[in-house]
Amino acid sequence: MSQFTSNHIQAKKPMWQTVAAVSLGFWLSSCLLLDLVIMPTMYGAGMMGEPGFVSAGYSIFSTFNRIELLCAALVLTGLLVTVKMQSPVSGNWGRWAVLAAVMLLGIVCVDTYGLTPQMSALGMQLNLFDAAAEVPVAMDRMHESYWVLEVIKVLGGGMVLYWFSRQQQMVAE
Repeated sequence: MSQFTSNHIQAKKPMWQTVAAVSLGFWLSSCLLLDLVIMPTMYGAGMMGEPGFVSAGYSIFSTFNRIELLCAALVLTGLLVTVKMQSPVSGNWGRWAVLAAVMLLGIVCVDTYGLTPQMSALGMQLNLFDAAAEVPVAMDRMHESYWVLEVIKVLGGGMVLYWFSRQQQMVAE
């Protein structure tokens, strides 16, 4: 029975590599689209000064963070299956890629359960009679944390994508 299961997983390895690589590509491109196109456009249009922007921003990022969690789980699962079935001559790249995927999942968890709710709470204007509310200093620190995590996420994701392409080349040879 163990042999059957091992052979069955071996037959599915390319599928898992493809699922993980496509999920990671979608995830990283979506992050870059959100961070480099959508948010700057909203900022430039003055939408961030609108009273309902905080709740709209929370809805956007909360939904996007859940999609990121799904993508991170698919990437990690695909990597674990691939590494489990890889040949011993492929070196330590698999371990480093799994470590990077766990780090990516950790970053998404910090974004989902830490930064997004905290940033939304700080930005929420609870006194309707205040005409203009200043941006809290803590919000700037959270934005800095967010951008540092995004850079780490893109670099780690790039490393994992490189590992996938390297594995595909090794399989083709």
